[in-house]
Amino acid sequence: MTDKTAIRDAATVIVLRDRDTAPAILMGQRGASAAFMPNKYVFPGGAVDQTDDLGIPIPAPLSNALSQNSARAPAALAAAAIRELWEETGQVLGRNGPWPAPPAPQGWRGFAATGHIPDAANLDFVFRAVTPAGNSRRFDARFFLVDAIHITTDLDDFSNAEDELSHLHWVPLSDARALDLPFVTEVVLAEISARLKNGAPDTVPFFRNDDEAHLVTRLRGTRPLDQEDQR
Repeated sequence: MTDKTAIRDAATVIVLRDRDTAPAILMGQRGASAAFMPNKYVFPGGAVDQTDDLGIPIPAPLSNALSQNSARAPAALAAAAIRELWEETGQVLGRNGPWPAPPAPQGWRGFAATGHIPDAANLDFVFRAVTPAGNSRRFDARFFLVDAIHITTDLDDFSNAEDELSHLHWVPLSDARALDLPFVTEVVLAEISARLKNGAPDTVPFFRNDDEAHLVTRLRGTRPLDQEDQR
């Protein structure tokens, strides 16, 4: 039987803290009653919304990588990552500035109320995966990595987070795989560990889940995380 579940574009953010000393990543736990991945520890993220089509500027290498095999505007994917990070953790990836007319959803309005404008300049596109057939929900998820030094809010304050994720905390990268994780999250963690050890590769893994071999293809990569900001 052919799986008819629609595949939705999604964006996920891996925030990396203290990369040179004691690398840790921000994770939270989905609720037991969640329709998708209940009880699992995950990175902040979710489906792209039509209000994410903000047209925010993004670096050309990032735009080029996100454009491959994708009909979704690269800027919308980056904006969704920033919005989901804000909604699920209360953390802001943005630059100071007034935003007088944000989109109607509370997420963007709450973000604007902090006195910031979304800023994708420091996002790195590091992984892409499609949820396997047979799941109740399917996503074509783009995973972004950002260094916590670019977060403008208190890294230990989650008071502005919505209630979708519980147990928000910084997990030592070396301990993260001991949590109850989705399989793809384990794969992404291995990719992040390899990046820290060997540097950013020239390509981005794409876990397609569209055949029996679950092929992993490679997309052209973006700039390394530690490359100097060119803004």
